[in-house]
Amino acid sequence: MSATILFTIISLSAIGAVAAIILYFVAQKFKVYEDPRIDQVEELLPAANCGGCGFAGCRAFAEAMVKADVLSDYYCPVGGNEAMTAIADVLGKSVEAKDPLVAVVRCSGSPAHRERVNSYDGAASCAISSSLYSGETGCQYGCLGLGDCVDVCDFDAIYMDEETGLPIVVDDNCTACGACVKACPNDIIELRKKNKKDRKIFVSCVNHDKGGVAKKACSVACIGCSKCVKVCPFDAITMDNFLAYIDPNKCKLCRKCVTECPTGAILEINFPERKVKTEETAKKPVEKAENKEQDNN
Repeated sequence: MSATILFTIISLSAIGAVAAIILYFVAQKFKVYEDPRIDQVEELLPAANCGGCGFAGCRAFAEAMVKADVLSDYYCPVGGNEAMTAIADVLGKSVEAKDPLVAVVRCSGSPAHRERVNSYDGAASCAISSSLYSGETGCQYGCLGLGDCVDVCDFDAIYMDEETGLPIVVDDNCTACGACVKACPNDIIELRKKNKKDRKIFVSCVNHDKGGVAKKACSVACIGCSKCVKVCPFDAITMDNFLAYIDPNKCKLCRKCVTECPTGAILEINFPERKVKTEETAKKPVEKAENKEQDNN
């Protein structure tokens, strides 16, 4: 009996030893070398794993940058220019600074401007709602108000306003990861250049219907009149299928288009209040000109 047990132990030990040797040589044969710089780059990333860079996570993004010849096509919106500069130093590559971005909600269709014509009684999801019908109002392009954008934000940078039923972006918290942009089925959220003092000018409408139809559905809709295009001195505004669009890279924030828009579809945010012209202030330039003329005489 003892001999049988001893034989079994020896046999199993021999098999285990042979298997270990085989596994060792197989592991050596198929061993994958991993660049140690991947760990260094990953440590410099914010570990948000938000997908804003276009990759599944920070690890995958780090691997791609280590293997890349240049970093011009890579950018971490959460870490920003500071993180990218540090990564470039580790990899011995150059990187260009990019303008910071912020999410912007391009819809002003609150109940005060966009009348509800029916009621949705289904799953509380914009994605599901948009696949079933065109919304509770006459505008099929506007915000559905069910908060998919809020659900996907990992940075508490967006919330639903109870009064307007529209999402509000908290600029200081927004990392421009783009999760809310992808989540919105009606494409009303856009990443735009973040200007000084968080100032913005944009067309808060995505309705492509003709003017009369768009205005009937929402009182602050863009009606495609092109007045803003004509007054813009920087060619920053274009018309596409009855809808105006302001290019954030060309716009100089002069605000001429804002006062020209007949429906108030163009918003100016975080600007000082405009000075109201009175008769007195209007006379001043004339008086100055007259005084100058008298001095010359």
